[in-house]
Amino acid sequence: MSLDLSTLPRDLRSAAATLGTSEVRYLVDTYYQLQDFRKASSNQQRSLIKAEEPHETLAFFSTQFQTLEKQIAGAMDVYSANDPMGSWSREHVGIGPIIAAGLSAHIDITRAPTVGHIWRFAGLDPTVKWEKGQKRPYNAKLKLLCWKIGDSFVKLSNHENCFYGHIYKERKEYELKRDNSGGNANTAAKTLSERNIKDKELKKVYESGHLPAGRLDLRSRRYATKLFLSHWHGEAYRLHYNTEPPLPYPIAHLGHAHMIEAPNRTT
Repeated sequence: MSLDLSTLPRDLRSAAATLGTSEVRYLVDTYYQLQDFRKASSNQQRSLIKAEEPHETLAFFSTQFQTLEKQIAGAMDVYSANDPMGSWSREHVGIGPIIAAGLSAHIDITRAPTVGHIWRFAGLDPTVKWEKGQKRPYNAKLKLLCWKIGDSFVKLSNHENCFYGHIYKERKEYELKRDNSGGNANTAAKTLSERNIKDKELKKVYESGHLPAGRLDLRSRRYATKLFLSHWHGEAYRLHYNTEPPLPYPIAHLGHAHMIEAPNRTT
């Protein structure tokens, strides 16, 4: 369902359909900053009300943050609805106009011959390390978008039509079974050798040859997010080049046979 665009001037609604990618990246980033400001000011406002202190000025600015949020969301709704990949993304439960617009603006399919290029650009390639003194090897804003994608899939994992939410739950079950059977013993030992873990309870988990529950959950989130990005890449590749994309590296070179198709892939 489209957002209410009544707070967005008519001329801006028309212009939003043809926004440049730099504008979209800026607006998406600004949207999330405004969201944080609005939440913080609302929390502060509640504290002032509880303390019976003046809060009218803070309430005014909190309302302004919310208004700007809605206006940017309206612009991103128009933009993503008129962008082929934005429209495709929004067909998936869990992906709304803001995330859809951000992905389209951040990812250039001509610079991503394989989905692995997108994973690395989004900070989702575990083989890429950010060494001290070196330039960040990924795009921080795209990484944040991907974190929000994973979080959305988790929140909607019980939704009947959230395909990637179901993928998350299936992967979580797999990760838990693997960990319980000792499948992460080597990873746990490596973690202990590489990190100075001061938390006693956390250290006990690793010393027992297991991974903490939070880490298993993050693995499951990343799996679902990376699968979505793989499907995003495939669709964008077909739209741009009118041919099938290269197979993901694990399937093409590592002998992994299981290929999960996108639920709304074009033929």
